[in-house]
Amino acid sequence: MSLKHFLGDIKTNVLLHLLGTSSSFSEIFFSHTACRQLSQMLFAVLFFHGSEYLLAIIFHGKSNVTLSSLLISQHYVLAMLFSVLEYLLELYFFPGLKEFWWVSNFGLLMVVVGEIIRKLAIITAGRAFTHLIQRRHDERHKLVTHGVYSIVRHPGYTGFLIWSVGTQIMLCNPLATVVFTLVVWNFFHRRIPYEEYFLRQFFGSEYDEFATRVPSGIPFVK
Repeated sequence: MSLKHFLGDIKTNVLLHLLGTSSSFSEIFFSHTACRQLSQMLFAVLFFHGSEYLLAIIFHGKSNVTLSSLLISQHYVLAMLFSVLEYLLELYFFPGLKEFWWVSNFGLLMVVVGEIIRKLAIITAGRAFTHLIQRRHDERHKLVTHGVYSIVRHPGYTGFLIWSVGTQIMLCNPLATVVFTLVVWNFFHRRIPYEEYFLRQFFGSEYDEFATRVPSGIPFVK
């Protein structure tokens, strides 16, 4: 066999391998599992951010609402891209990992529960609910202690924590589940004391009594 024929055979085998790999990945990517889990993820993200923006307009007026109410930051986008990348890599190399439907369905339940808790927080607080921490007291800003706020002080944060971690459990993403849990928890661990500093300035002993009686809603955060 000539060197030309030998190299030709290698080239042919490499192309066949690549085509076979591409075909195999396409079959996995368009499988029932991938289509269902990724479509659930897409719908969860679109509904969450779309409803946040809509409710902000309803309670604060369109003129007072900016795109920041969508709650989409650069870090958030990178985190979501990371989770999708993990999903696709695991789907290709460990497809059986995505077939634990009891895990995926539990994650879906967390997404729904987290969404309900957060939206109840927004609707209950009405104009008092803002996406940015208020540093100046507005006379229209009342301390909300009824409804879901009688169970936890920061139900909006509780709902988001459950929702965000749930999206990764729904995708059966072990790495992203741990990362999302730690990152989101750490964010609220720092944010809650800062926010409550101003709330205590606004409402004084009334807020102290409320904080003593009702838990924050974030594990290990007083």
